[in-house]
Amino acid sequence: MAAHRILIVEDQREVSRLLRTSLETLEHKLEIVEIPSGEEALLDSSRNRVDLLVADYRLPGISGIELMLKVRGFHPDVKVILITGLTDPKVRREVANAGADAFFIKPVPIADFLDAVERALGLVETILPPEPIAPEDESEETRRTLPDLLAGLRQNLEAKAVLLYDDGGRVLARAGELPDSSAEVTLTVSLMSIFSAGQKIASLLGAAAASSWHIFHGERYDVLFAPVGTAHALLAVGEKLTEKNKALEAMQLLAESRNAMLEALQAIGASVALVEPAVPARQATEDVRTEPLEDLEPLLKAKKKLKPQELDAFWEEAVDKTKAPTKPDMLSYEQAKQLGLTPE
Repeated sequence: MAAHRILIVEDQREVSRLLRTSLETLEHKLEIVEIPSGEEALLDSSRNRVDLLVADYRLPGISGIELMLKVRGFHPDVKVILITGLTDPKVRREVANAGADAFFIKPVPIADFLDAVERALGLVETILPPEPIAPEDESEETRRTLPDLLAGLRQNLEAKAVLLYDDGGRVLARAGELPDSSAEVTLTVSLMSIFSAGQKIASLLGAAAASSWHIFHGERYDVLFAPVGTAHALLAVGEKLTEKNKALEAMQLLAESRNAMLEALQAIGASVALVEPAVPARQATEDVRTEPLEDLEPLLKAKKKLKPQELDAFWEEAVDKTKAPTKPDMLSYEQAKQLGLTPE
């Protein structure tokens, strides 16, 4: 079966890229073409088949509705989805009367958009009719989605890019481009190691989710990295993000956006459930030795500078006298020493 050909006509590269990336997640044979203007789209549609036209309502030159009518002159059966950043009820009435198959206000709700694409191309069987385009103005405030939230964060932080990852290192949404795209894979792998370690430490401490912040200063740009729940994380990349005042402001903005991010993730069906602590609080307190460590007092009160071999000898003797922990979530002294968690 020949692939369905989809023409995306959008002058905002970030929106066009988001729509393309979301379409590529569908398990169907699709040929996706991105074009930034209506004039170029007309030229393409005059030479090639178009099964679905996804166009911005307001384009440089001709409008999305004009483009739809002209493309239907070449392909009468073409399906059309229009999108816009305008919330004017007059625009909705115009689109409804123009005969588009679906209409979305930016930021485009990806789950609904993909459903509309599958319906339009007949890729799914459903007994439910497509929802009509409401010409009236909606009374409820449009829910903020991931691209909208990331774009707002990027603007407020004055960052070059803001990305949202899942715990597998997949980019769910982004605003802007990394300064060094060639290093994105290496950066992602390193950040996922940090994310995984943070979640494990949070679990050992009895916390439902990590609330750590990671700040890295670089010669060309700085990096801020913070977990969002237990399965997602935010990355912000930009210049001078680690300066004292700006870093505090950036951390506050990221913290304030966490709940909105979780709501947006739930809206697209992503799992944001918090994990239970690895050790229940009551059990954890029972495992802690509460009696005073009298054997340690002479060593701590010694006025002379302790030598490493003296400390090692003390701990070796203490280990011999103490029953080894059997809890999998507890570290031995040797394990802690290897991780650099023991005192100097």
